[in-house]
Amino acid sequence: MTATAAGAVVRAEDPVSRAGLVSHLEAAGIPVLPDQEWHRADVAVLVVERFIGEVVAGLRREVGRTGTPVVLVADELSTEEFLIAVDCGITAVVPRTAAGGDLVVRAVRAAAVGDGLLPPRLVGEALRRLQTARREAQPRGASSPNAQLSKREVEVLRLMADGLDTAEVAERLSCSQRTVKNVVYGITVRLNLRNRSHAVAYAVRCGLI
Repeated sequence: MTATAAGAVVRAEDPVSRAGLVSHLEAAGIPVLPDQEWHRADVAVLVVERFIGEVVAGLRREVGRTGTPVVLVADELSTEEFLIAVDCGITAVVPRTAAGGDLVVRAVRAAAVGDGLLPPRLVGEALRRLQTARREAQPRGASSPNAQLSKREVEVLRLMADGLDTAEVAERLSCSQRTVKNVVYGITVRLNLRNRSHAVAYAVRCGLI
């Protein structure tokens, strides 16, 4: 979190889980705002047992209203649920079994600076699912939307799809972290995407990675 960060909000179905996460975040120096101040927070942490329709609808509504990055703490997600989560604007996914450790703190700090933290297994399965669907749906000889993204932009998104964070992408491409962030920012603004996870999903759907 930055020195000027407003902090995080934590929403959980279970008050005990919420209290534990709030305590853990505050111990790590991350201020926690009242639940109703989602619109002021730098990051929202959403803890759910099941990623069901009501949760999805509420998440879409809040993200659409505030644009706040969201860290989802949930039981094991299916590939379909993961794709829905990314489409809703989820920036990071943390298994509930790991929610009491430093992983949530890492996820919140990453989300606050525009990074993501997504389970490599789910990312890999989602990519394979989307690539298969694209191949089946795209007519032979159909044109590609590659012109919408530069070679560098595609390289950045491909590395992010492989699970690399901003620092790792910058190291791999021999550039600065600021350059990587500027690339991602340019993609999201130009294509009206919510965050880096949404940008990666867009690139996969278009067959760019």
